[in-house]
Amino acid sequence: MLFLAALMLAACSSRPRNFIILCAGDSLTELGYPSHLEKLLALSGVRARVLNYGRSGFTSGEYLRFLEARRTSLEGEQPDFVLLQLGTNDVRLDGDHTPAEAFENNMRRIIGIFSDFKTRWGRRPLILLASIPPVPEETGFPFSPESSARVREEINPFLNRLSAELRLPLIDNFVLFRDRPQLLRDVHPTEEGYQRMAANWYAGLKPFLKY
Repeated sequence: MLFLAALMLAACSSRPRNFIILCAGDSLTELGYPSHLEKLLALSGVRARVLNYGRSGFTSGEYLRFLEARRTSLEGEQPDFVLLQLGTNDVRLDGDHTPAEAFENNMRRIIGIFSDFKTRWGRRPLILLASIPPVPEETGFPFSPESSARVREEINPFLNRLSAELRLPLIDNFVLFRDRPQLLRDVHPTEEGYQRMAANWYAGLKPFLKY
């Protein structure tokens, strides 16, 4: 009887725990990859809740204000991982245009807030940062070839430096679409593009999905 109880206890303790993954970003998050990521995780036998906190049209500054306003409720989600991708709307030419210095400051503050969250185990969540996809040069207003250049020469180089400085894993969604331009309709991926983006995030997460 004691032996049977011990076996049952061992079986319960060896069951993998579930993960909570919070996806933060703009429309490329809200309309895109999280549902595909959740399916990939399930197919791989990973028990996970994928929370979609993408906000369509948001710049880094707008997302920072959203995060500050909703901090308590988002912190209450107790994510194990935060997947962060912002910057596409910051290179617009209209009122959303965000100078480089402001973008850098916004991203540091966003990461600072997420870094203060606590998991269910009392640890800080792991933040994974992503470079942003290219903006095709033919994309119309409020984007332009200037937007495309900013992504290549300003936004993504900063995100690369930031990930190295803060020792955050970097998911390269720029190269993913640069090498497959047919997967971008405009600034938004095709359905296959979103699936490939989810696979890119999954590949970056996989080494950290320890039980």
